[in-house]
Amino acid sequence: MKENKREIWVFGDYRNYFQNRVTLQLLARATDLASKTDAEVGAVVLGRDVDEYVNEYIAHGAHKVYVTDHPRLKDYNVETYVALTERLVREHQPETILIGATSFGREFAPRVAKRLGTGLSADCVGLDINEDGLLVQTAPSFGGNLLAKIVTPDRRPQMATVRPGMFQELPHDYERTGEIIQVPLPDDVPKARVRLIIAERQPQRDQRIEDARVVVCGGRGMGSKNKFKKLFELARLMNGELGATRPVVYSKWADHESLIGQAGRHISPQVLFSFGISGAIQHTAAINDADFIIAVNKNPNATMMKMADVAIVADANQLCIALMKELKKRIRN
Repeated sequence: MKENKREIWVFGDYRNYFQNRVTLQLLARATDLASKTDAEVGAVVLGRDVDEYVNEYIAHGAHKVYVTDHPRLKDYNVETYVALTERLVREHQPETILIGATSFGREFAPRVAKRLGTGLSADCVGLDINEDGLLVQTAPSFGGNLLAKIVTPDRRPQMATVRPGMFQELPHDYERTGEIIQVPLPDDVPKARVRLIIAERQPQRDQRIEDARVVVCGGRGMGSKNKFKKLFELARLMNGELGATRPVVYSKWADHESLIGQAGRHISPQVLFSFGISGAIQHTAAINDADFIIAVNKNPNATMMKMADVAIVADANQLCIALMKELKKRIRN
């Protein structure tokens, strides 16, 4: 009799599929982790008329997809989804469950972990397998000033929520096949006590900062809120997006959507401009995937300067002004 392989599950949050790619990113990482432990990758999809997403998840790395397709699941309800997921896990015993650290994941994952009596590492920025075959979950701690490596030696499944943008999704493979396991909705799964009347998605930027090819990021070294505002225009001239460090956001020079760091966005632009940023770990951990970094700082020994491909010792505000003048001149010509 063939022994069933261990499984690493990714919960499929498809509701904003074309903008929110975290499920595909987790499938890619799960595929890599599974290769180290001789496991298979499973995806869980709950909803109504979800065939399109089932096929997408197979094309992006899933060996199996567990599907419950039912009219009661058309609109997300935390009680119903948690109860059904608990049953699936208890029946199929996955080794690991990965969930995106989105607003959905932050509500859903802790409840599932509680019902299963296992641990959960939240907002992870890294995943790996150690020599004992355990999932190593890297997560910010102490306000983002340290990175903790967490393992779950005794309880199963190992569970983690992971921030969007941490991993690159696999290319869509049109030839891939996988097993689709249809799971009926049990009659005794709790019905929703809250009924959704209407849902409306808030408009977002034309370009997400995680998708930007050029990011202009500023820190307290810009000197003041008025000087920091110049970076908005510089980013626009470069067809890029503006990022900010935690001190800048806390000082209300920029909104929280611009925060680059362990408590904010993780980015991987082709070019990153860093103006007046010293390079605290909670910031640098979020920019490691940038292809090319240009840093401007008065302090040549700043961590950010040591990370940079090009380090310019100068006043960040003055260099920003000079760069804008040159760009405007080229645009006019």
